[in-house]
Amino acid sequence: MKLLIIVTHLLGSGHLSRALTLGRCFAQKGHAVRILSGGMPAPHLDTTGVQFLQMPPLRSDGTNFTDLLDDRGTAANPNYMSSRRDMLVDALRTDPPDVIITELFPFGRRSLKDEFQHLLDAAHSLSPKPLVFASIRDILAPPSKPRKAEFATEVLDRFYDGVLVHSDPEITPLGISWPVTDALEQRLSYTGFVAPTPPNDHPDALGQGEILVSAGGGSVGDGIFETCIKAAILRPDLKWRILVGGSDADARIKAFKATAPANVILNAARPDFRQMLRHATASVSMCGYNTALDVLQTQVPAVFIPFDAGGEVEQTLRAKALAALPGIQVVLSDALTPNALIAALDSVSKDHTIETPRFGFDGARRTVQIVEQKLAAR
Repeated sequence: MKLLIIVTHLLGSGHLSRALTLGRCFAQKGHAVRILSGGMPAPHLDTTGVQFLQMPPLRSDGTNFTDLLDDRGTAANPNYMSSRRDMLVDALRTDPPDVIITELFPFGRRSLKDEFQHLLDAAHSLSPKPLVFASIRDILAPPSKPRKAEFATEVLDRFYDGVLVHSDPEITPLGISWPVTDALEQRLSYTGFVAPTPPNDHPDALGQGEILVSAGGGSVGDGIFETCIKAAILRPDLKWRILVGGSDADARIKAFKATAPANVILNAARPDFRQMLRHATASVSMCGYNTALDVLQTQVPAVFIPFDAGGEVEQTLRAKALAALPGIQVVLSDALTPNALIAALDSVSKDHTIETPRFGFDGARRTVQIVEQKLAAR
């Protein structure tokens, strides 16, 4: 099978990370995989086994996903967008795939609908036509207007053969965040969560007895870090390790150290974080898809503080769904205080492990099986 995956990450790199996990799994099964990435370069991600093609990159202006910026940080002009569209269509026609997977579209990335429309029109004209699937995470941004859901339905009806939902329907069914009609329900294939291989124990048992605090890259988690430092002053009996991400991590760590007590360790974000979770007393973090899976895989008690700036609701919906599991507490950002955090940590410490989702974490393998079966059936 020849597979073409199209993904554009605009803020974090979670969409691209998930697409690459899928691509690597297809490649391991002997399929030829090309991934066209339209977001900013993310050289730290693993592209093993796939042909990785970088489109002229875009990023959002913070949480504003309508006004897109080019690789220089200026508004992407029509010529720039046209070059992206041409690259998509050329990749399709130069080596026609058997299967196309679009990450998030048409449930999101409506600001890129022109380039997706050109891609889908070109695919529709091929003979034989490739199978087309939408790939979506557990929680979507709920449509703010009925027209957005109607648009997705129209595009799915015209071009798509199915929707791959990378979640466990018993924990986060799509209906939590998106209106699921009977017709849409018939298109859905739940794959389970798409996660990397579960981490082994840390060779040095780092994280043992610690509260591990993480908040991705950049400064969006600084409020969490500051609250944790204040909580550590109130609870000197607890050992805290704060992992600070972003290109300016060193400067921010220096600033945090000015107020941090002796029971707080400040590190830059580190690649052995998932292994450290295996030994930790608890995790404190936001609630992105990948972070939530890290918690579920390692079964570490966790307090989630979902990112909700700019009206974002994805992480809040995910966190509230996961809070039904033992060993997980949620503190919303407007209620985050040192005392509220400590109370949540005391609560989760009573539950030693989190339940493993029934659908598990082999969503990449199940995705490959679903696509192979549908291609064979055709």
